[in-house]
Amino acid sequence: MAGVSSRTAHRVAVLMGGASKERDVSLSSGRECADALRVAGFEVVAIDAGADVAARLREAKPDAVFNALHGRWGEDGCVQGLLEWLRLPYTHSGVLASALAMDKTRAKAAFAAAGLPVAAGQLASKAEVMARHVLPPPYVVKPNAEGSSLGVYIVPEGANSPPVLAADMPEIVLVEAYAPGRELTVSVLGDRALSVTEIVTKGWYDYAAKYTPGGSHHVVPADLPDEITNACLDYALRAHVALGCRGLSRSDFRWDEPNGLAGLVILETNTQPGMTPTSLSPEQARLDGMDFPALCRWIVEDASCNR
Repeated sequence: MAGVSSRTAHRVAVLMGGASKERDVSLSSGRECADALRVAGFEVVAIDAGADVAARLREAKPDAVFNALHGRWGEDGCVQGLLEWLRLPYTHSGVLASALAMDKTRAKAAFAAAGLPVAAGQLASKAEVMARHVLPPPYVVKPNAEGSSLGVYIVPEGANSPPVLAADMPEIVLVEAYAPGRELTVSVLGDRALSVTEIVTKGWYDYAAKYTPGGSHHVVPADLPDEITNACLDYALRAHVALGCRGLSRSDFRWDEPNGLAGLVILETNTQPGMTPTSLSPEQARLDGMDFPALCRWIVEDASCNR
């Protein structure tokens, strides 16, 4: 199904909130997008996505749905399947790409198959991770299907004991070799990579650094050798295609500068990038000459079913 146009998408439902651990971030993204879409000339219905979301959507009768949900149920293919069932054009990636990107292990397999460099890693039980070092330190332990750096443990080099994981960590987690270096990210809009941003923080890029004003400093475009800039842009677009993403996505990288191109690895691709005042994709779009209302308009006009 072709994307909707501004002439046919007058009424847009913005899905936000939801029940995931990223609810607060989604509410912020949703409010920002709803305001921008009103500036862009759309009639907007904001919906906090709960168990009655299907009924709320039927009542709203939108021409298109802007998906501003983050985390489980919102970016893992679940709500996408519901929107396909309701035959409502929606934004961002479809069922398969969303589910694949949310599963970090399967996404890394898709990246590797596409010739992209990834960090070594494996799935392990929570009990095993707390009993012994599953990988030689330094390594990272994180949920296999969460975003926003939630539940991430960094085990430093020389650590004598394995990490003690929180009770709410899943029973199966991803253990991954620590990728040192500079934090880089690239947004892809449709069929083009926008720019490379370097994220500078005092510590590591955790949840607070991502969503607290002043928690991180973004350098865009990043001051990098042309070889690394071009590789990041190429890898992000290839990751977008390998997963089958649609609309807007954002891929994150680490670059260990002393190792040149061999030091660049892709960490993950986010199919629902944050759209908050401190988010990265809107910054890259602005550098490309697209202000926030124009970016939100583009995303809505790209909406479709069968994504």
